[in-house]
Amino acid sequence: MENQTEVTEFILLGLSNDPQMQIFLFLVFLVVYLITLLANMVIMVVIRTDPHLHTPMYFFLSHLSFVDICYSSATVPNMLVYFLAEHKTISVNSCIAQVFFIFLLAAPEIFILSAMAFDRYTAICDPLCYMNTMNKGICVQLVSGAWAIGFIDALLNTVFALKLHFCGPNQISHFSCELPSLLHLSCTETFTNEVVLLTSIAIFGSSSFLFTLVSYIHIISTIRRIRSAEGRRKAFSTCSSHLIVVGLLYLTAFFQYTKPRSVSSVVLDEMFSIQYSIFTPMLNPIVYCLKNKEVKTAVGKMLGKFKFLK
Repeated sequence: MENQTEVTEFILLGLSNDPQMQIFLFLVFLVVYLITLLANMVIMVVIRTDPHLHTPMYFFLSHLSFVDICYSSATVPNMLVYFLAEHKTISVNSCIAQVFFIFLLAAPEIFILSAMAFDRYTAICDPLCYMNTMNKGICVQLVSGAWAIGFIDALLNTVFALKLHFCGPNQISHFSCELPSLLHLSCTETFTNEVVLLTSIAIFGSSSFLFTLVSYIHIISTIRRIRSAEGRRKAFSTCSSHLIVVGLLYLTAFFQYTKPRSVSSVVLDEMFSIQYSIFTPMLNPIVYCLKNKEVKTAVGKMLGKFKFLK
């Protein structure tokens, strides 16, 4: 290390080197980002202002929308800048800061999804005790716990990432800074970082996944015991969209962070990252809320207050 030059900046190669393709991708992801911001902000405002939506399910949805806005904002604005910038460089400290925020926001995302699964479990499997079980205090504790876990996870991984040294190459074949990419470029031993990363995934990610899985096992078991086909359809429709998005998020994120280096692929890495860090925050309000009649009614009432929309 003494005779090697320490890297102070990384070059983000992004999704394409073609200038015309970069402009096209800039427009596509700009639209996606604006839709993400608008849809999630509308959901937050509607849930805040409509008394009919002051229920545990929509409480979690409003916090999920806030997390999605922050999660998307942690990566997409920088990516948009790099599409148009001639020099696509980022300092090592800025890169590690981005890693911190990705971890900080990823944990609340998955644990709020788990809280939503528990909410659906209580509503379907134990409806008589729903209001007592999902009281305001419990809901606040679940959301606060999700943020606390995110901070601990981010702090642990970032502290060990700060001890890494980089001496070349300094090119990241990605549109953002993620910890696996930094570990590939490190000149120093990364065994401790990999152990911390895999341990945090095993403890936090697996616990959230198992909690969600157990909830849905009970939900599906209860739905199967409903005698009428219409009753089964209505019960399952309340959680099917949530189950689909949870599945996509866990599959892509887990593969991205647990796959061995021997199967590493730049294209696969970018596809999975785009799915869980860019498209999922955009799809969440659409899947969870915009197809919901109560939310549609509330949005219609809010828009009806603006004369120019009448």
